[in-house]
Amino acid sequence: MINAIQEQIKASIETKEIVLKDEQLQLELVKLVEACLKSLSVGGKIIFCGNGGSFADAQHLSAEFTSRFMFDRAPLPSLALGTNSSAISAIGNDYGYEFVFSRELQSIATSDDVFVAISTSGNSKNVIAAIEVATEKSVPTYAFTGANGGKMKSMCNALCIPSNDTARIQECHILLGHILCGLVEKQYFAG
Repeated sequence: MINAIQEQIKASIETKEIVLKDEQLQLELVKLVEACLKSLSVGGKIIFCGNGGSFADAQHLSAEFTSRFMFDRAPLPSLALGTNSSAISAIGNDYGYEFVFSRELQSIATSDDVFVAISTSGNSKNVIAAIEVATEKSVPTYAFTGANGGKMKSMCNALCIPSNDTARIQECHILLGHILCGLVEKQYFAG
């Protein structure tokens, strides 16, 4: 059992070491940080979405902005799509689950916002539909995905984690998300 635990930890470390060496991925994260700072400076908000574990990550990262991350400060406007259970059930029932994020995004997003779509496969239909809405509304859009990026890679700025293992991808998504939150918070409140 100890060997199995150690193998999982080693696999996580190995994936993060590849991310550490991937300057292109890091440059995409810099672009996302800059987009968030620009958005916040003009009154925009940071919007996240995802399914399952990615939904949990979307809520987690949004909460880091609206509460606090590294230090006490004013809240930053952010939300995760799909957290209104009445809306998600109504949209799912009336239009189909494929539209639960896109309908909500259509109602609240402006071009001053930033949209962060999270999907380990990069192929989640409801997330892709939301990216299409964000594109129509000229919302700067970024995706956290897995190794090949799926369909999302060609649709927006993609931060592709170099792994096909869902657990490793999600571990790196939250790592990049925490880096994002920390850098935005530090830069935004630097003055």
